[in-house]
Formats: sequence, C-alpha cells, structure tokens
Amino acid sequence: MAELEIIGRILLGAAISGFIHGYVWVRLVRRSHLPRPWHLAVTSSMVLLWISIPITTWSRNVWPGLAATFGWVSMPWMALVGLTFVALVVLDVCTLTVRLGRRAITRRPVEVSVGRRTFLARVTGGTALAVGGTGMARGMFEARGTHEIVDVEITLDKLPAALDGFTIVQLSDLHVGMTIDRAFVQRVVDHTNRLAPDLIALTGDLVDGQVEDLREDIAPLASLRAKHGVFAVTGNHEYYSGADAWIEELKRLGARYLRNERVTIGNGDASFELAGVDDHGAHGWQGHGQDLPAATAGRDRERALVLLAHQPRQVRVAALHGVDLQLSGHTHGGQIWPWHYLVKIQQGGLLAGRYLHASTQLYVTRGCGYWGPPVRLLAPLEITRVILRSARV
Repeated sequence: MAELEIIGRILLGAAISGFIHGYVWVRLVRRSHLPRPWHLAVTSSMVLLWISIPITTWSRNVWPGLAATFGWVSMPWMALVGLTFVALVVLDVCTLTVRLGRRAITRRPVEVSVGRRTFLARVTGGTALAVGGTGMARGMFEARGTHEIVDVEITLDKLPAALDGFTIVQLSDLHVGMTIDRAFVQRVVDHTNRLAPDLIALTGDLVDGQVEDLREDIAPLASLRAKHGVFAVTGNHEYYSGADAWIEELKRLGARYLRNERVTIGNGDASFELAGVDDHGAHGWQGHGQDLPAATAGRDRERALVLLAHQPRQVRVAALHGVDLQLSGHTHGGQIWPWHYLVKIQQGGLLAGRYLHASTQLYVTRGCGYWGPPVRLLAPLEITRVILRSARV
C-alpha cells in the first residue's frame, strides 16, 4: 500500500508537471514560431527535462547517486518552469482582459496580424522567462544561504514561573538527500548548538532517502546538545523513506521519538509535559498513525502541555484534547512564492508563523531545509527558537 501511494504521488506530480510544461511549450515555442532547428532543440530539451523530474524523485530511494546528480539539473528546472508558467498565466490574463475591454468599447473583434501575434508571443514569452529565471536565481540564493534564527516568545498560563524563559529550538523539514548533504546538516547543527537550547524538537521530514544511503549525511545530528535532550516525531517523508528504519537510526544518534506518547520535562512543580504524535498521513503504514488520545491519556490538566506534530492541521485535534501549544512544520512557509497559496489551502489556511485555534496556540516554522528544488522564494530558511514565558511571573 505504501509503495503504491508513493508511485501514485509521483505519477500525479508528473501529470501536473506535464500540463505546466505543455502550457509553457505552447507559449514559448509554438506561438513564437521559432526557426525549425531551435523548435526541435527546445522541444526535445523540455521533454527530457520534464521526464528527469519524476526520475529524480523516484531514484532517491533506489539510486541516490543518480538523484543527487540529476537533482542539480531537474529540480532547479522544476522551479524555473513553474515560475515561468505563473508569469505566463498572469501576462495572458492581462492580455485577454485588454482585448475583451477593447472589444467591449469598439463593439467589434480586435484584429491582430500574424506577425504582430508572433512578436507579442516572443516579447511576453521572453519577459515571463526572465521573470522565472530571476525568481529561480534569487530562490536558490535563499535556499543555500544563511539560516534565519527566529525567536518566538509564547506565554503559557500553566507554565511554572521557574521555567519562564525555557527555550526550545525547533528544527523541521531538513529533507536530507538529493541536494542537501552532510555539510548542510552540519551548518544547521552548529547554528543550533550555539543557541544553547534547553530542549531540541525535530518535527519531521528530516530525510528523503534510505538509511543506508544517507547515514553519513545525517550523522551530524548526533552532535545536537540540549539540557533536556532531543525529541522527534515523524513527518510524511519519513514514511516515503522507511519510517521504522529511520526511527531506529535517529534513536541511535540520540533523539527520542515520541510515538503518540508523553514525557515530563523538568522536575516536580517546575515542569511541563511534552507530547508527540505520528504524522497526519501515517495511517496507511502498519503500526503507525496519529493517536492523540493515547498521547494525552491520564495527563494532569493543571500542567502545561506542548505537542510536537508535523502538520499544522493536526491542531484541530490537538485543541479538542486541551493542548496548550503545538509546534509544527511541513509547509516550508510555502517555499516558492506564489505556489504557497496551494500549500495554505491544503493546510486549511495554516502556512507559517503564529496561530490560535480555540484555546491552543500553534507555531508553524518555515523549516531549515527544502524539498525538491534548491529554491526558497520569499520563504527563508528558519531555525526557530521558542521561548516559553510563564503567565505566573
């Protein structure tokens, strides 16, 4: 079932990508009436690049060397064609609006010569390609650049005064594999340790590949240091890469997975509860699945409860069980503007930053890595430092 779901996702992605490539081809090649040699060269290149995207995605679990090599070609192309597609749609809508407006005013069809149509197609196509290329270049700079340390102060009514200022560094969506390697992971670890957190929370999607292929790349996580330890929950991509094996590997590196369970952080009255649940989409995998009732069973409701849950939309269930604060990732802050609107819809309006659902506070980090294209446009890399504040101070 898991393998069929993965294949289904790849095929769906290829179909959507095929539509986008087709639209861009029609606008940049067919309507521009390129000379035959250029027409054949560009068409062939676009077909090959389109095919390379699902090949890269598929091969990350079976042929990681190929995925790492293809990733630096197919994934930036994926971003370029996606951004060019958006620019073309905007330009075409504007052009259509002007034509309809002129037709409404003159009350007759607007005649445009073949030569003028070709000229306009080339100008708008070139403009869209320039916009897409600029966006991709800027996005690659952001994705491979410096991580932003985001301080988030959150007041919890039930947090003891003795724990005022308790810090949790949240790392999410690292996506080790393809174009994210050991050096990138080491940078994240170094940034995190410099913050000297009380606790480190890994909120899923750490990997994109098999343990035997990525063991060396993920190894720096063993150097993470926090007074109260490192805790983790699964994300959806762990299930695409062999969740059980990765759970054992991360345990070996020093992280404690919270699989629908809860632990006490601190001692006596100077403490709060930390819970973690499996990813929202884990129910298709044997022995996995979100179970918040199990994670909260028998809890002391006078004690603050912080929940680690990969997807923001899990807050709807969290609110029903009296969770005070949920920390999530998954969205990457949208990763590539303006495609972030689709991510926002998929998560019910929860994209990045702070939210309040009923009495449950939610923070959604943009994440410290990226998936697919090494591109983050208007969604910078983030290492989150959550500073818990007590209302009793």
